[in-house]
Amino acid sequence: MIIQIINLSNREVFKKYSSFYNFHDDHQFGLVGLEIREISFELSKVIQDIIFEEKGFCYTSKNSQNKITHFIVLDLIKNIKNIARKILNSGNEELGFKIINVIKNYEEYNSKIYKIGNRYFSFDRSYIMGILNVTPDSFSDGGKYFKVEDAVNHALDMLNEGADIIDIGGESTRPGAEKVSIDEELRRIIPVLDGILDKKPETIISIDTTKKIIAEHALNHGAKIINDISSLTFEPELIEVIKKYEASLILMHMKGTPKDMQNNPYYENVVNEIYDFLFNKIQIVENFGIKNIFVDPGIGFGKRVEDNFELIKRLEDFKSLGYPILVGVSRKSFIGKTFNLEISERDTASAIIESLAIKNGARIIRTHNIKNGVQVTKLLNQLV
Repeated sequence: MIIQIINLSNREVFKKYSSFYNFHDDHQFGLVGLEIREISFELSKVIQDIIFEEKGFCYTSKNSQNKITHFIVLDLIKNIKNIARKILNSGNEELGFKIINVIKNYEEYNSKIYKIGNRYFSFDRSYIMGILNVTPDSFSDGGKYFKVEDAVNHALDMLNEGADIIDIGGESTRPGAEKVSIDEELRRIIPVLDGILDKKPETIISIDTTKKIIAEHALNHGAKIINDISSLTFEPELIEVIKKYEASLILMHMKGTPKDMQNNPYYENVVNEIYDFLFNKIQIVENFGIKNIFVDPGIGFGKRVEDNFELIKRLEDFKSLGYPILVGVSRKSFIGKTFNLEISERDTASAIIESLAIKNGARIIRTHNIKNGVQVTKLLNQLV
């Protein structure tokens, strides 16, 4: 059973859910949908009775099967809270507490504070993560910072421009990319990591890797965050290293692998499917005692152009997961395809989409252009 709050204020989103659940387009503005996926018919009937007593609206999926259904409640948040308490008092404590927790995640999204290294990150505002690819083949800047000295200097430049975190990647994750050996990835990452911390010891460094051995070495050398594009799918034992070093962890969604992720990806409901994936990964990580978790819907990783825009538009729906949202759209191919732009021409469009992402809930923006990113976050932090 997975529970999610759906923002129905967008007309297209409302139509999508009204079609799926067969409800009429005559509900008052300001309602949200509390969707419960994979719930038994028996339990859905119990909830229905409570909602009807409260004069609320609820619907079950038209495509239910095997005594399992999807279920949605349409109401104001304050009324859904009351319904959750009634469910709790009816004896269905587990479901009642789950709904209350999801509402709390949604309403208190901006109140999380993480301590990473010696720095506190308060997520009532957004932060900038600077991309540092120490690879010869990354899609945007492959080879540009392959030399250690160049990479360290670029990291220092990004910090001086206002980056809050530096994300170092030693293996390209562009579409079609091949894996590199552990020895090669270590050779690329560790000297750069050491060089940055030698110049600026207080720097918060994230390592973009899916490998346990890489993470172990990097955290031992002073990195504080592991950015795993596979969300522990490639090497589940990576969680043990995160726990050992009390590191922060970024869980990202990707369909397939970098080599094959763009081979005709398809989704029935891209937001729900990615939410469910991240929800299940969070359960594993929480049960292991990991506290500082970030969630990343994986823009461009096994997504069509329309999927990427849908994710940005509905980013707020991931707040129910209860963890800060990280987004990386910088210079990605869906921008190039939409506007027919070369990689070097995509920074303005990237900044516009980043601003929309912040407005919709992103709290970490992973980007190449730090100056633009800093301007965007400063503006949006004042307005959101």
